[in-house]
Amino acid sequence: MSRRRIGFWYRLAAVIAKPPLIVLFKRDWRGIENIPAEGGFLTAVNHNSYLDPLVYAHFQYNTGRVPRFLAKASLFTPFFIGSFMRGTGQIPVFRATADAAAAYRAAVEAVNKGECVAFYPEGTLTRDPELWPMVSKTGVARVALLTKAPVIPVAQWGANELLPPYAKKLNLLPRKTHRVLAGPPVDLSAFYGKEPTSEVLREVTEAIMEAVKDLLAELRGEPAPAGLYDPRTRRRVTLSGAAPAAVASAEPVEPAAPAVPAPPAEPAGPVSGEAVSGEVAGETREGA
Repeated sequence: MSRRRIGFWYRLAAVIAKPPLIVLFKRDWRGIENIPAEGGFLTAVNHNSYLDPLVYAHFQYNTGRVPRFLAKASLFTPFFIGSFMRGTGQIPVFRATADAAAAYRAAVEAVNKGECVAFYPEGTLTRDPELWPMVSKTGVARVALLTKAPVIPVAQWGANELLPPYAKKLNLLPRKTHRVLAGPPVDLSAFYGKEPTSEVLREVTEAIMEAVKDLLAELRGEPAPAGLYDPRTRRRVTLSGAAPAAVASAEPVEPAAPAVPAPPAEPAGPVSGEAVSGEVAGETREGA
C-alpha cells in the first residue's frame, strides 16, 4: 500500500470544515511539489495557534496525501468526535499508561505501509515570545530513524494572526492569509545506522526543527534567530546548550480556552519517555 485512500470520513470532514476555512483565510501555499506522491513519509510542522491543525490539514489534504495525526486517547471516546477520529485513521496516544508505546508503534507501522504521519514536534503551542519554533520532543526523530522515510519540514504562518496563541477571541478583520511552505526532505543519512542515543535523537530533532525554522523565516520575510527557544530556561539555545541570543524572558500567559470552536489544543503526552507529538482536527480539501 503506497498511500492512504481518501474515504468517507475524510470527505465528510472536508464538507464540514472547508467552507468556513475558505471564508476565514486567503491562501499562499507553496512547496506542494515536495510532498511525496507515493510512499510513506513524515511531516514536521511548527505550531503557533490552536487553529493550526485545521488549516494545515486543509493544505495537506489538498495535496492528495491525507495525514494521520497523533491525538489524546480521550478524544476517541465521545461518539461523534470519536467516530471522526477512528474513521480518518488518527492514532490514539494513551498518556502515562502501559499502552503509551502503542502510538509510537502505530506511527512506524503507518509510515512503513506508505502513509503520512504528521508531527507537531514542539508538543504544544510555541512559547517563544516571537513565535519561532521551540526545542522539540524526539518522537519524530525516533520514527524517522527507524523507517528511514523522508521527513518533510513544513512552516506555516497566519492562523496565529486570526487566533493568537492563548487568545480568547478571533481577530477577523482584515481577512488573514494562511501561508504554508513545505521544504525538501531533511537529509538525515548521516544518522542512519547510529545507535539512537539521547544525543543522536536530539541532533536529529534539532536538524529537523532548524529546517522548519528556516522555512518560517522565508514565510515571514525576516531573518531567523540563532538557536531554538527552550521554555525551561526561556532562552534560545543550540544543541550544546549555549545561548546564542537573549530573548524576552517574561513568563508566557497560561493557555486559555478558545472563544470559538477550535481543534484539540494540545497533543498527547509522552510515549515511551518521549512525546510523539501531534494533533488532529477535521481535515479539508480545496476542490479541483
